Formats: sequence, C-alpha cells, structure tokens
Amino acid sequence: MRLGDLAAALDLTLDGDPAVEVTGVTHQADWARPGDAFVAIRGTRVDGHTFIPEALRRGAVAVLGEGLPEGVDCPVPYVVVPGARAALADAAAELAGHPSRSLKVLGVTGTDGKTTTSCLARHLLREAGRATGLLSTIGYELPDGVLRQPPAHFTTPEAPQVQQILADQLAAGAEDVVVEASSHALALDRVRAVDFDVAVWTNLTGEHLDFHGSMEGYFADKAKLVQRARHAVLNADDPWTERLRPMAPSHTAYSAEGTDADWRATGVVEGPDDLRFAVHSPEGEFDAVLPMIGRFNVANALAALAGVHSLGVDVPTLVAGLATFGGVPGRMEMVERTAGAPRVIVDFAHTPPSLEKALTTVRVTTAGRLWVVLGSAGGPRDPSKRAPLGATATTLADVAVFTEEDHRDTPLQEILDEMERGAREAGRDNYVAIGDRREAIAYAVGAAGPDDTVVLAGKGPEETLERDTETIPWDEMGEARAALRREAPGAGRAEPRP
Repeated sequence: MRLGDLAAALDLTLDGDPAVEVTGVTHQADWARPGDAFVAIRGTRVDGHTFIPEALRRGAVAVLGEGLPEGVDCPVPYVVVPGARAALADAAAELAGHPSRSLKVLGVTGTDGKTTTSCLARHLLREAGRATGLLSTIGYELPDGVLRQPPAHFTTPEAPQVQQILADQLAAGAEDVVVEASSHALALDRVRAVDFDVAVWTNLTGEHLDFHGSMEGYFADKAKLVQRARHAVLNADDPWTERLRPMAPSHTAYSAEGTDADWRATGVVEGPDDLRFAVHSPEGEFDAVLPMIGRFNVANALAALAGVHSLGVDVPTLVAGLATFGGVPGRMEMVERTAGAPRVIVDFAHTPPSLEKALTTVRVTTAGRLWVVLGSAGGPRDPSKRAPLGATATTLADVAVFTEEDHRDTPLQEILDEMERGAREAGRDNYVAIGDRREAIAYAVGAAGPDDTVVLAGKGPEETLERDTETIPWDEMGEARAALRREAPGAGRAEPRP
C-alpha cells in the first residue's frame, strides 16, 4: 500500500513522499522489516522516537508519531497522528485488509472466566458446524483446531500480530473467531481495530490495579469492548452490569444465581466429573450437562451459550455441544481416569487466592483425601507468596507435596524452606518436600487412593520448566498420565512425613 493511501485511509496528514510503499507496521524497532512503517510511541520512561535510527537501519520506510521531538532527525516521511497506539492498531488493520469485517467476531472480557468462556464459545460454534478460530491467552487456533503460540516475546499479542492472526484465520476458511480481550489489550488499543459483533462480559473484581490505577479505570478499559460491539451479553449477577446496560447498543443478560435474566440456570448439581443444571433460555427450558467441575463454570457456560446464540445458533444445538466440551488446557483439566486410580486434575493456580479457589472447588466433589502438588517461582517474582502458598495448601488439602516450579536462579531449597515455614506457622505438618517435580507427581499419584483427588497446581498448560539456568520441555498432563501408568494407585505405600 502506498503511504499516501494509508494516510488518507486513517485521515492523517502526510509530510513526505506519498508514493512510498508500506508493507507492514510495528512499534518495536528491533522487529522492523524492510517496507515497514515504524510507530514511535512515547512511553512513561522511554520515547520511541529515540529508536528511529534502529528502525531505519532495519528497513523502515516511514515513521508515525505524535510529533517529532526537538532535535530528532527523521530522514523518511513522518506522519503526525493524534494517538500513536491507536494509529498502530488502525494502520495494522488497514494493511491487513480489515479481516475482522469478513468474520463474525465474539469478544470476551472480564476479570474471571475469560479463557474458559472463550474456549466454550469456540467449542459450541464448531459443534454447530461453523469453521471457528480462537485468539486467547492460551494461544490461537485456526479452524483446524491446532493450538499455536505467537512468538515467544509476545504475551498478549500487539495490534499488528492480532490483525495478522485474524487474516490467517480468514484465509484458512474461518467464519467466526472468538477473541479473549484482556484489560491490557483494551487499554493499549491492541484490539481497537477489531470489528466485534458480540461482547461477552463475565464479571469485574479487583485486579491489575497497578496498571489501571483504580477500579474505575479498570472498568472504563474493560467497558470499551461492550461499547464497541454490536451486541453485548452481560452478567446480571455482576454489580457493574447496571452501568454497562446503557453503554451497549443492545444486550442480553444471563444469571447463574437465579436473578431475572434472559438466560438462567437452576437445579445445579455438582458431580465428581461434571455439572448438571437446567437452562432457561429465550427458546425454552433444556437440561444441560457440562463435563467440568466448579459451580462457577455454570456462569461461564451461560455466557458462552448466550454469546453463541447471538450469532444465530439454536439452543438445542448449543446444549448438545456443551456436553462434549473437553475443557481448557491447564484450567481444572481432568486427566483420563482409570479403574482404581485417583482423580487427577491439572490447574494453573499459582497464587494463594487462586490455589484457595481451586482446592475449595475440588473439595466439594472429593470423597477421599485431597492432595496438592505445588511449587513457587524463583527469581524476583513475588517471593512473599511462598509461605502463604504453603499455608494455604496444607490448610485446605489433606496432603501437600512441595516441589519445584520455575525456580530459575533461586536455590530450590530456599523456596521449599519458605513453603514449609508457611505450613508450620499455620500449625500444619501434613506435607512432604520432593524437589524433582516428576518424582513429586509420581509420589502423590502413587500414594493416593481411588477415592482421592490429586491437584497438580502451578504449571497448567506451560510447555517449559525453568530449573536453575536450564529450561527443559514440560507437559504437566503428560507427566500425570505417565505417573498413572507407572504407579500402583491406592497401594498406600508412601505416606507424608509426620
């Protein structure tokens, strides 16, 4: 695309040659490639304009920014923009051909349940026979269902990567795409140029306030998704919803707590492997089965059902699809059970609050003892949580096995000692420390009885384990399956030390 055409499409004034060909856009100088436009973003500590020489050295042909600082030289065309991050998103969409305009896009935001709701919605759309892609914190999928990861240096993809993934999904035949929209993605305009058909709101509780500054700031950023979408699906049980209703062009409400809403659940029964409940919908009442545990997942299921229904799928098809959901990788993911073996669950919980929620949830449907295998990250990542993790684990589980979890350059024994200290200060001695995570998993699975549950906490879907200066491949689900094959479940040959 010619630079002049790009500037005109974005309603910007160009200072320079309009005939320059632009093939891409980036805000990271070291990611620049020949033909890229470089967007110079003024950060709180660093001004992107200082990286113009590096971007040009790598082949950038133009620069977009909010005005050249005094003394900064720019030998290529410079386009003045009112907001650099907005320009990054808009330019990326323009260069990609606005792929979301040719897709039905369902966005999901909220503090809790985003990933589960996104994966449920993707599953329901596919079960309805629609080619569907996914863009989530766990990775992204084309309609082929293969989970892929953006390059390692991305967490939430930046706007150019979001647009490229959407373009790839469209090229692969996608009709629908489910996009998990984090508060950072909304605040930093990473999904600004995505054309959302439906916005699903799960809930809002205190999180990321160091970034957003206050709950009001957090709400304002999250609410952008509701304001931009053509239709919103709102949680009637969330107190913030009353403020969202007038922001949405149109909306549907759901409730897992019996509140009057378009979609409601009643008669919830929590089993050891599933949830059963009645769904009250605009098309009538239906009995539903969801192969997940944790009552909170009823709300996630209703959100997904209502969201996908807004895209035109009938309720009987949705309820049938719900019963075949395989779960979310690393989020209360149940390992295949065999006769005589304990129930084994893999979960990403790695903070005291998330561990408390996981263990409390699992306890409800555990007939025997509850085991937990967990560690704590090393390096500078909040060492103050190690002792509370030990206290939480030993207070809520019958047996805790302390082990490694990405201890990096922090001595593992130092981390284990802190977790043990937390347990002792809580008056608990129902723990054992086994430094090697594989051995810790094998120990717990081998010692647990057939009525017991073993929760493997902390690693979830992560694909590596950081041990000292070494990073090794890791598959928590694979380790759980291997332990179940190797060990003699229920033999009771190993017991935690007194």
